[in-house]
Amino acid sequence: MTPTMMCDPLERIERLASENAVVIFSISTCCMCHAIKRLFCGMGVNPAVHELDEDPRGKELERALMRLLGTSNVVPVVFIGGKLIGTMDRVMACHINGSLVPLLKQAGALWL
Repeated sequence: MTPTMMCDPLERIERLASENAVVIFSISTCCMCHAIKRLFCGMGVNPAVHELDEDPRGKELERALMRLLGTSNVVPVVFIGGKLIGTMDRVMACHINGSLVPLLKQAGALWL
């Protein structure tokens, strides 16, 4: 077992979230996850995507994300610059109110 797989799920989430400018925890068959990935790709952002249904310990990560968010509606969960942004509704609210692009620029995910 690799060190990545042995650590606490919350520690693993924090580590994965800090490794890239934009990180999405997703389920490969979820339409909301697909929509959020398309949003970022359409903006020219290349997010790191962690598909929970393809991870041997994905259920543990999903439970840890539920605790972190305080909700049972988990995926997609987006981190920008290592900071938790939230689920689809929070990301879309940031996009609509104009705060998403500055967050992406600050994290180094967008240059324009």
